[in-house]
Amino acid sequence: MKTIGNVIWLVFGGILIAIEYAISSVLLMVTIVGIPFGIQTLKMAGLALWPFDKKVVTHERSGGCLYLIFNIVWILVGGFWIAVTHLVFAVLFFVSIIGIPWGHQHLKLAGLALTPFGKDVIGR
Repeated sequence: MKTIGNVIWLVFGGILIAIEYAISSVLLMVTIVGIPFGIQTLKMAGLALWPFDKKVVTHERSGGCLYLIFNIVWILVGGFWIAVTHLVFAVLFFVSIIGIPWGHQHLKLAGLALTPFGKDVIGR
């Protein structure tokens, strides 16, 4: 079932989301300052590519000062708007019963997009 959900996700927009995250990651990594942020967008690209088999977990060291500062900068620069976009898509998918599993994946992406530092994406 997860494979079918991933294939449907990929065909109906997941590939576009992953490509957008990958392009953003490359553009961020061109600058030295943007490398940590580029790594986080690569993490989101991987989750956006095949989301049904993955889980977002928090590091045990995620309460550090550096994670907090990077998450604040991330939210101010654009993470808030990325999360809002995923929330809007989640609401649109939750309108229909068939779209509920895809709405859950957008909620997962919204949570990661809001505060990506200190979180990992792992396979189940």
